[in-house]
Order: sequence, then structure tokens, then C-alpha cells
Amino acid sequence: MMEHVNSYYAATANEHAPWPQLTENIQCDVCVVGGGYTGLSTALFLTEAGFDVVLLEAGRIGFGASGRNGGQIVNSYSRDIDVIESRYGADTARMLGSMMFEGGDIIRERIEQYDIKCDFRPGGIFAALNRRQLHELESQKGNWERYGHDGLELLDAEAVAREIDTDRYVGALLDHRGGHIHPLNLALGEAEAIRKLGGRIFEQSAVTGLTYGDPAQAKTDKGSVSARFVVLAGNAYLGNLEPKLSAKAMPCGTQIVTTEPLSDEQIRRLIPNGYCVEDCNYLLDYYRLTGDNRLLYGGGVVYGARDPDDIDRLVLPKLLKTFPQLEGVKVDYRWTGNFLLTLSRLPQFGRLEPNVYYMQGYSGHGVTCTHLAGRLLSEVLKGQAERFDAFARLPHLPFFGGRRFQVPFSAMGAVYYSLRDKLGV
Repeated sequence: MMEHVNSYYAATANEHAPWPQLTENIQCDVCVVGGGYTGLSTALFLTEAGFDVVLLEAGRIGFGASGRNGGQIVNSYSRDIDVIESRYGADTARMLGSMMFEGGDIIRERIEQYDIKCDFRPGGIFAALNRRQLHELESQKGNWERYGHDGLELLDAEAVAREIDTDRYVGALLDHRGGHIHPLNLALGEAEAIRKLGGRIFEQSAVTGLTYGDPAQAKTDKGSVSARFVVLAGNAYLGNLEPKLSAKAMPCGTQIVTTEPLSDEQIRRLIPNGYCVEDCNYLLDYYRLTGDNRLLYGGGVVYGARDPDDIDRLVLPKLLKTFPQLEGVKVDYRWTGNFLLTLSRLPQFGRLEPNVYYMQGYSGHGVTCTHLAGRLLSEVLKGQAERFDAFARLPHLPFFGGRRFQVPFSAMGAVYYSLRDKLGV
């Protein structure tokens, strides 16, 4: 049995009825493989549109990155729109740019529409540690404003010090359309919405084999699903179910700790307006306050998705460098989770067969882009493929050296960029 990891999120999850294990052979319009945000968003949009949907999850809903991440609603993609334009042209940039902020809007709509209790708080800060990073934030503000984002505010060193009780930052960009959530509770709320609309969800139902055709079939240990369409939405937890996908992206691990509850005075001083924060380093730190006044702090990347032996050793020095006033604070929860990295740092959407689709590889921007992905896939099955195909046409390149060398090559690149961050050049 694959249960949720021992995280702060699992310990504070909303009460919910369990979903059964698949133990029979059934049929449906669409079979979605994966119970994270990609699968949930897809299943919810399709169920709303009247499709008969079955979702299969190997563990528990939100078992993977969707129930373990930093909980930050970060707009755009892991590569900004100017990079997209320079690499893929103006037409692709216009199409992807028109969707940059849609995922966050979908999350807020879901929370309101289905009354999902997930500790939503608005506002997110990108914090610059040197002048080069601040200049990049100024460029980012201009790029986002060109695509209609009017909720951005540049902060100088004095202003950012009023928002975050640290002297590390020389400036920041405040995104009023950003924010943060309890990610597992968002996933559980979306799953409950699918249930109420008639969609069928099965947990502890890992797909062990796929047979392509019309219909396609997904097999589990105790049952099977025959479907007109199949959507592969396992991301970093898909494993080797479909080797064509696993060869094009690399699982990476990130680590998070959550402190004991802080005092009201500490909360008022630490991040007085309750914004979430991420810095601008290549291997970035990210943090925020939880709904019950803890500091949740994450950082670092383990290439190849190995579980680190000592999460405190990796994350606590980063936390205390940002907030030395918390020296001696107790850590109540610590965990790791995997996300899926692509060589281009852009998501990979596409078709393996005319009726078999996949979405994966959000490269650290999965909270918002997964929700966009679900809407785009629902558009495809309703006969409108233009927006999905804007992503599907992007090249899905394998890592240099194949799977054997993708980890060392990526780690070497991270060392270079981390040194660049430290030198501020």
C-alpha cells in the first residue's frame, strides 16, 4: 500500500472519504492515469463537460508532487516568455504568453466554485540576492506586463525588508496574482468535486500495462479500464510505464521542513503580510507561513530523485541564513518529493497514439501549469486542439548522454549556475 509521506500536509489534511481500489473490468470515455494535479485537473474539466471519466492512482490522491510541494502559486513557466520567443519564435511566444497566468486563475476559480478549504492566501514575492537578479526581475515585470499582467510591484531593498524580516535581499518583485495554498487539501478538494459530479476515482490502483487501440486499455493488478481515450498524467511518478516518456525527462527531488508553530509576535515580524517567497537563485529557496503559523521552508535539488539522508542538514542552514532569529527553532516535519525536469525546462504535452495523450515535465512550475494542462486536454477532446498543440509542437529533447549521464550532466550545470549566483554575475 502506497500511503502519503509523513509530511505537514498529510498531518493536516482535511477529512475525506476514501476512494476504492479497482477490482473489476470497467469501461469509460476517458481513463486518466495519475491522481496528482495534472490528472485531477483533466478529470474535473472533462467530468464537468459530461465525459464519463475514470481516474487511476497508484497510491493516494496527491501522493506525489501535488501533495508534497511548496504550495506556491507561481505564474508563467520555468522559462520566461523572452526565452521562449528567442528559441521558438514570436508566434509560439504569443500563444504560450496568452496562457501564462491562466493556471493560477483556474486554481482560484476551483477554490471558490467548490468551496475548497486549502488555506489560500494571495501574493507572492520573487526576491533578488544581487543586482543582476534584480535587473532580471525588472525585465520579467516588463515581459509579464506585455501579456496583460497588471498586478506586479517592484520593491527596493527597504520595501522588501518591510515584507520579509531579513537583510538578504536587494529588491524583489511582488506578484499580487500569485499566492499560496495547502497543496494536498487542494488536491483532495478537486477529487471530491470529481466524485460529486459522477467521475470515478480509484486509489491503490497502479497501472501495470497499457494496450493501445480503439478502445485502449489500462490494466491494474485486480482490474482493467477500457476507454476511448487515455491520458498519462503520472509525471515524476509514472515510472517506466511508458518508456517513450521516461526517456525525455528526469525526476528530481526537493526537500522541505516545517517548524513548530511560531508565536504571534514572530509571525507579525517574519512575513507580516503573509506572502510566499522564492529567491532567484538557480537552486532556489522557497518559503511561506502555513495556516497554523508555522514556517515552511524548502530548497535544494537532488538530481535523479534520491531521498536525502538528512533533510535537516540540507535545509536548516538555508532557513537560518535567511532568518537567523529563528536559531533553535524546532522542526516538526521534514520530507522530500520529486518533480520532473525537462531539458528545455518547458512542459511536454503530446500524443503517443491518436487517442492516447500525455502531459508532463513542468520543471518546478507544476502547481499552476498542471491546472492549465487539464483545461487544454479537455479542449482537445471537445474538438479544439489549437492551444494544446502550441505546447505539443515544442521539441521534446532527451538529456545529453541519455539516461545514464543525465544526472551528472545536470549536476555539473547546477554547480556552474550556483557559483554564478554566489558571485552575482
